[in-house]
Amino acid sequence: MADRVIYAMYDDEEILKDGAKVLVAKGIKVEEVFAPFPIHGIDPIIGVEETRLGIFAFIYGLIGLALATYGMWYFMITDWPMNIGGKPNESYLENMMAFIPITFEFTVLCAAHGMAITYLIANRTMPGMKATNPDPRTTDDKFVMELRTSQNTQFTAEEIETMVKGTGIIELEQKDI
Repeated sequence: MADRVIYAMYDDEEILKDGAKVLVAKGIKVEEVFAPFPIHGIDPIIGVEETRLGIFAFIYGLIGLALATYGMWYFMITDWPMNIGGKPNESYLENMMAFIPITFEFTVLCAAHGMAITYLIANRTMPGMKATNPDPRTTDDKFVMELRTSQNTQFTAEEIETMVKGTGIIELEQKDI
């Protein structure tokens, strides 16, 4: 049996959330929701797991901290020591307080860039990647809920369609994949 994808389009995010609650209560698994902006509160309704982006941010921050510390030690102490303001230049520990702003800024820089790149890769939205948006109107003012028959094997496609029609949709589309 071929997998069928059902796209239910809504014109209001509150109607979509209410419809998703009704469908999930009946045992239907919602695969994805496409929207022009984040819909607060939709993740626990459709069962999206918590992200681990914060862990990656911490790791990227540690990498930035290590690179900043190594770079300042190498450039300012080992490679080209300079006498700036009469500060001793033989030891990093004696100069560490002067390097705090640079350390902080480089840590934030690495964490922010690392998180942004990780987010784009995880969501498959890097420049040049093929878009998976089912309808271009979801980038403007419409909301689409995606349901797959392969994840809802206890229901037929017609039963799912009947249940979805009772949730306030404005348009329904089915595709075989």
